[in-house]
Parts: sequence; structure tokens; C-alpha cells
Amino acid sequence: MNPPPTRLIVGISGASGVVHGIRVLQMLERLGVESHLVMSRAAEVTLSHESDMKLAEVRALATHWHKMEDIGAAPASGSFRSLGMIVAPCSIRTMSEIATGVTSSLLTRAADVTLKERRRLVLMVRETPLHTGHLRTMLQLSEMGAVIAPPAPAFYTRPQSLDDMVEHTVGRMLDLFGLDCGTIKRWGEE
Repeated sequence: MNPPPTRLIVGISGASGVVHGIRVLQMLERLGVESHLVMSRAAEVTLSHESDMKLAEVRALATHWHKMEDIGAAPASGSFRSLGMIVAPCSIRTMSEIATGVTSSLLTRAADVTLKERRRLVLMVRETPLHTGHLRTMLQLSEMGAVIAPPAPAFYTRPQSLDDMVEHTVGRMLDLFGLDCGTIKRWGEE
């Protein structure tokens, strides 16, 4: 069997931190990795509050973008081969839908398919503080094979800006798919 194509599904949900999803798309473009974007309506609202970028500009960063309601889109099928999926940021609602398998959109359907096909699913859960129900849901997803990876800055890199922190965090997330952006200061390495 041939290796999967170098493509990644990118979900952006409505949690704060839409810059993480934008940076994922920018890094994938730089690496020449085919990206398939699915963005929730809440993410579109968050974008308008957190960024000067327009929705069309974010969509243009992706190789392909898909409408949330298009459950017939390629990423909704297990036969659509990819390295996996990252949801950056991942809201608690999105995380909960994925955990239950009761999906209401292409974003959560694509994540569910990623899990059932045993592909890498990385969820940049963006919420704090967390109650016991959130933690149980994260545990359930981890037991199902998802990687729970909240955006936590690495201060050993001595970031000079918010952009430095986002760059490092997203670079580490893409490491989980075997994609090296060449932008990470790695512990113990020059």
C-alpha cells in the first residue's frame, strides 16, 4: 500500500485562539502540505474579534476549504487518506461532539472519521479552568487515540512576542504529524 498523501485536515472551531489555526495553515503552505480547512460558524465570529484577517483570506491559505454543512465532502469519508487532523483551537463543544461520536457538522464528522481510521487527531483544547466533566471528556478522547494538546507556551525558548509563542506551539503540534517546520527551538539542541 502506498503511503498516505501529504495532506492534513485543519479544523478551526469557535474557541479563542483562532491565530493558532491560521498559523497551522501558513506553516502547511510553507511546507507544501495539502490542507483541507473546515471552519465553524463560531470560528468565523471569533476571527472577526481576534484578527484583522477576513474570512476569505483565511480560506485562501488552505489548499481546499469545505463548508461546515457539507457532510459529503471528502474529509467525511474514511477513504480520504491523510496524515490526520488538527483542530486549532478546539472548543469544548467541538471536543464533546467528537468524544460522543454524535457529530453535527463536517468538522466533527471529519474528526470522528480520523479516529475511526486510527489516524492522528490533535485537539488544541482552548479553555480554562476545566471542570471534572471537561477532564473526563479529555480522558475519554485520549483513550480513543486523540492527542489532547492545549496551546501551552514554552518559556525556555525565551519568546520575545506573542507571535514567537504561537509559532513554537504550532510547530510542536505539527511535529506530532512528522512535519518539521524548521522554526522550533528544541531543548538541548543548538
